[in-house]
Amino acid sequence: MVSVINMSSRRAARAESLTAYTLLAPSLVGVCLFLLLPVLVVFWLSLNRWDLLRPMQFVGLENWTSVLGDSSFGHTLLVTLAFVAMVIPLQTALGLLMAVLLTKGLPGSAVFRVIYVIPWVCAPLALGIVWQWIFAPFDGALNTILGVNIAWLSNPDLALPAVAAVSIWSQVGYVALFFMAGLSGIPKQVVEAAEVDGASPWQTFWQIKIPLLAPTFFFVLVTGIIASFQAFDTIWALTPNGGPQGATDVIATRIYLEAFRGAFDLGRASVMAVILFAILVVVTVVQQRWFSKRVTYDLS
Repeated sequence: MVSVINMSSRRAARAESLTAYTLLAPSLVGVCLFLLLPVLVVFWLSLNRWDLLRPMQFVGLENWTSVLGDSSFGHTLLVTLAFVAMVIPLQTALGLLMAVLLTKGLPGSAVFRVIYVIPWVCAPLALGIVWQWIFAPFDGALNTILGVNIAWLSNPDLALPAVAAVSIWSQVGYVALFFMAGLSGIPKQVVEAAEVDGASPWQTFWQIKIPLLAPTFFFVLVTGIIASFQAFDTIWALTPNGGPQGATDVIATRIYLEAFRGAFDLGRASVMAVILFAILVVVTVVQQRWFSKRVTYDLS
């Protein structure tokens, strides 16, 4: 009797597993086709020389030594890191500030929620064209308002901060939406208990709300850093070909230039893409481990 019951349990478990894998199959196929396979293809291309016209030629690690020994690629990495360092802190802080103000129920909050998200849903290239006019040195809107004549996008010292400002402006509404969701998910009784214990609004915010927003911070920072490392559309629209003296030569721009401009060297471009992928994996894992000890999902 016991053996019969065990056999029935195993059959039920196998049937349940089969059902689960059947339901997961479409997603697993999608992950394999559109995530794992492209990564493997790009890695294989990094070991070959190919210009899209002549036959592919296996060169081993030649492309890797060429890219890693290229000082201009080192400059590209530094520019990318500087861009991320400019965008992420301000984007996160402003998004949190906007979320706090919008959750207070002030007059017009519903309208501003829509206005703040509009830049995020617009096409990046279209935004780039609009901001080209705003940053225009002679008849641009910004210089007209300030009463100055500054070449924002052709000055090597100002081009990257200007591009970073546009990126922050376009993404901050998206960040604010997630912080609003996180703030609304904090139980009111937790905040009320802190207030009963004599905590000031400032203490409640920093010692209660900020720690409970850790899952939101984790999501916002991971997605924001990944998007910033891969930024291309708006940067290219504002400062094509890497900007003045390579001031905005981020890694996504360099990959495009290597692959589809000049020598059409897909091998070197693939090496850069693999390096970018490795950087993002390391940064994401570091964030995941750091937040894993600080995130609380159960607020009941």
